[in-house]
Parts: sequence; C-alpha cells; structure tokens
Amino acid sequence: MNDKDIKLLEESFKKFYFDHFKLIHVPENPNQREFGFQKFNSGMSRHISLKTDKELHLLLMQKIPSDIYCSNACYSFPNLPMNEKDWKNAELIFDIDAKDLGVKSRDTHSCIKCTECNEIASLQQSCPKCNSNKLSKITLSCNDCITSTKTQVKKLKEILINDFGISSDSIQVFFSGNEGFHIYVNNSDYQELGSKERAEIVDYIMFRGVIPETFGFKKFNSGKTSLPEFGESGWRGRLSNAIYGSKSKRTQVSRTIISSGYAAFQKQLEMLKDQIGVRIDPNVTVDIHRIFRLPGSLNSKSGLAKIIVNDIDKFDPYVDACLLDSDDVEVVANCPIQFSLKNKKFGPYNHETISVPKYAAVYMICKGIANHT
Repeated sequence: MNDKDIKLLEESFKKFYFDHFKLIHVPENPNQREFGFQKFNSGMSRHISLKTDKELHLLLMQKIPSDIYCSNACYSFPNLPMNEKDWKNAELIFDIDAKDLGVKSRDTHSCIKCTECNEIASLQQSCPKCNSNKLSKITLSCNDCITSTKTQVKKLKEILINDFGISSDSIQVFFSGNEGFHIYVNNSDYQELGSKERAEIVDYIMFRGVIPETFGFKKFNSGKTSLPEFGESGWRGRLSNAIYGSKSKRTQVSRTIISSGYAAFQKQLEMLKDQIGVRIDPNVTVDIHRIFRLPGSLNSKSGLAKIIVNDIDKFDPYVDACLLDSDDVEVVANCPIQFSLKNKKFGPYNHETISVPKYAAVYMICKGIANHT
C-alpha cells in the first residue's frame, strides 16, 4: 500500500471515528480488558489498558488505527505480559466467515493478484503478465456468500438456545466488517470455561468426532441397534431430521442403515457433518486470550464497520455497514469484478482512472484493487 493510499485511508478512518463516536464504546469491565490496535502498514500493539470511552476515543484520534481490538477475556492485570495477566473469564465467541463455507458462486466474484508484478486479472492459474504462479486471491463477497453465513448464524443460535440452554437475550450477533459474523454469548455459565472445555463445545456444534454408537448403532451387536426417533432433541434429533426426512420414513430408512452396516453409517455421518453441524472457525472459540475487533470500528480489509445485527434476515452489510461518506475520490482501479455498495454497482474496471464515492474508493483500496491518484 503506497503513501497516498495510506493518507486517504487514515483521513477517512479518522473522520469516521470523529463522526461516529456514538457507535464505539469500551465493553463491560473495561479496566479488566486487554486492548490492541494496528496501523496501516504496521504491526500489532497489544497489552493496552483503556478504562473509559474518552480514553478509547483519544486513542482513535491520536493513533488512527487501521484496526482496533479488545479481549473477550477479563484479567486482573490486562496491561501486563500474557503470562502475568491472571486470566479470570471470557465470553464465548464464535466466528462464521464466508471463505470457510465453500459457496459455489465464490469463484465468479474472485480474481488473482500477482505477488511478483502486482498484476490483477480474472481467476486463473498463473499471472497473464509475467507467468508467475505466486498469486494471492481476492474475493469481493456477494449476496450468496452473506446468505450462506446468515444460514450458519441461525443454525448456531438454535443450538445455543435449545441444546446449551442459553437465553436469546445473552446472544449478540455482529457483522465482522468483512465477510462474516461474530456471535457473542454474554453473561452465561460458560464464561469460566478453559480452552479444553471450549474445544468440546466446538466439536458438538460442528458435529465433529461423531461415531455410530452415539446414535444407537452397535458395531458388534446389530440386533440391539436403536436409531433415533424422528424429532428428538440435540444431535439425535438433527440427525433424524436429516436422514429420515419425515416420521413416516423412519422404519424403512433405519432398516436400510442397519443392513448396510457400521462402516457405511460412519461414512454417512461424515458426509452429513456440514449439513448438521455449524461451520464455525474452531480456533477462534477455543482461544481464551484472543483479541477481537471492537464493535463499531472499521475493518481495514474492507472499510466496512463491525456493527450489531438485530434482524439477521433484513441485514444487508453492503448497505447497513457501509458508513463512510460519499465525497468523490479519484482512483486508478484495476478490478475485473463488479460489486455493489449502498445499492450502487461499481466495476469492472481495467486500469481506469475513475471518480467514485469515498466508501467505494476505500473499499477497493483495502481490497488491493485500486490506488489513490
């Protein structure tokens, strides 16, 4: 990223933070949280203590971070090195990202950028300019990507409420500011769990490590096999819905499964993992020392904001989280993909000098497909 790009982004981010202080707050128990931030083209600064909104706003104005983070954990001494912080507890947080969902249409709105010569082109195996195969992939998420992540969010909420007994009032959903959602579980009995216990929760939610015995299939005594009834709760219920389809088909399908044998049923369970489980990032939930993007702040990968989502079905990130202003900005764009922001379409562009609203200019610069003139 060149100096002109960084100057535009810093000016845009600083204005956003000045205009939208009302969106950005320290969380509960701020004196027990670890804060961190990054600047454009710079590394991470961590182990920072902020106690009030005023201190947070001052940091935003003085440092103009590209990204600002806060721990889900509470510590006795948040500004000390990790092994001296004295961990107390941490909210349960889940991350669902479009890049992990295998959306079929994803390649249609992806392109390559050569790490050797910086050429940008439609998706292909090598750079059309220098023939290098050292390529990075750039994806501009579409509605299909967001719809897929929303489906996963709704599945996760259902499991958290029905299987874990978590009140819906304790669950908050945030758009991450780029391609997915962060789901927070606040004020629950799960806050004091360590990494090992959280890993077990992850396995349950992702339908990982399942074996036929879980569902009544005996490996060495098939005569005692008793598969789930239709509509049971938990894993058994979700499996019964997936394999039977309806209550009337249970007997016939059960007989087929039993006659096919243990190994075939184990294979079927593996194939159903993504359908029954939720596609969360397991590493995020297990890490009890992680720092997360602060709600209300901007994401340097897109220029979009991390904001709370009250109605997942009606939420449109490319409108609702696109909060930068519409001042005209001139950029040189090399973007072989069309994208939409604030219900306005942009691209494709082929090394073109164009004038676009600031929110679109920042989005393209953050994605690496444009430069400020």
